[in-house]
Amino acid sequence: MTSFLRDRRALVAGSLAVTAAIALAGCGSSDPAADSSGSPAKTRTVSTANGDVDVPASPKRVVVLDSGELDSAITLGVRPVGATHSASEDAFPSYLPASETKDITPVGEIANASLESVAALKPDLILTSKVRDGERYDELSKIAPTVMTEATGSAWKENFQVHAEALGRQAEAKKVLATYDTQVAKVTEALGGKEKAAATDVNFVRFVEGAEIRIYGKQNYIGSILADIGTGRPAITDKAKDGFSYDVSPEKIDLADADVIFTSTYGDPGKAGTTKTMNSGLWKGLKATENDKVFKVDDRLWIAGIGYTAAARILEEFETSMTK
Repeated sequence: MTSFLRDRRALVAGSLAVTAAIALAGCGSSDPAADSSGSPAKTRTVSTANGDVDVPASPKRVVVLDSGELDSAITLGVRPVGATHSASEDAFPSYLPASETKDITPVGEIANASLESVAALKPDLILTSKVRDGERYDELSKIAPTVMTEATGSAWKENFQVHAEALGRQAEAKKVLATYDTQVAKVTEALGGKEKAAATDVNFVRFVEGAEIRIYGKQNYIGSILADIGTGRPAITDKAKDGFSYDVSPEKIDLADADVIFTSTYGDPGKAGTTKTMNSGLWKGLKATENDKVFKVDDRLWIAGIGYTAAARILEEFETSMTK
């Protein structure tokens, strides 16, 4: 019988402790560098996907236009004045502390933010990526200095460093990385060590409304976290297009088999084919299903979180699922 994550209250309680540890790293702010006269510099230069950009030494009104940028800001102790949300939901991700998102003004959907709403907030810094807003870089730059990374997903760690530099939170970022590395080591040890972790093949299957089923490869956010833990990955993941995903129809879902399968759904489970596929004979015949090693997880956390606060929660849920 398919197994799903249980006892959410205990899990959330544990996650709050990890989130609190990361939040401590974001307390305080880095002192701005001094200019040649010894006075605090008013701006800093940040290398971005669009070249060097001068940003405020201590930005006060930050607008973020993607989920990764939102996670980075919150992780580093910066509460944006505005942020976008996903097309499927109006609210900000529930894995983020409500106390940190309650006063953020929505400015539209990811990759389709309202320029008028952004401008109305009078930001002094905008964070986004070329893959989301590259075509509107000039317009955004007229509103405020705009720091863009090249892409999202598998580059999340590099992007975080750019965000930290833009926000003047490099020292805090070092603490966040150390916390993450410690937690990864703890999860690997909980699996029985590096050798046992590598001997366990883990797959991630995402059901998407309006698209085929995605068997996630290694070049994406969740793939990088699994790589850090050191788990094995099935051979099918090597066939993923650009390393991202290998897409299949419900009739070929047996290609997704592994020792352990994590699943999520984007959109309506009925329209995404989740319900039909997971009730099929092919799904029920999977090794992971027969061994009660299929776990349903939150799509907005495991796929769209794309940051260190999300990663802390994912690592907790992963450990809980694998060791129960």
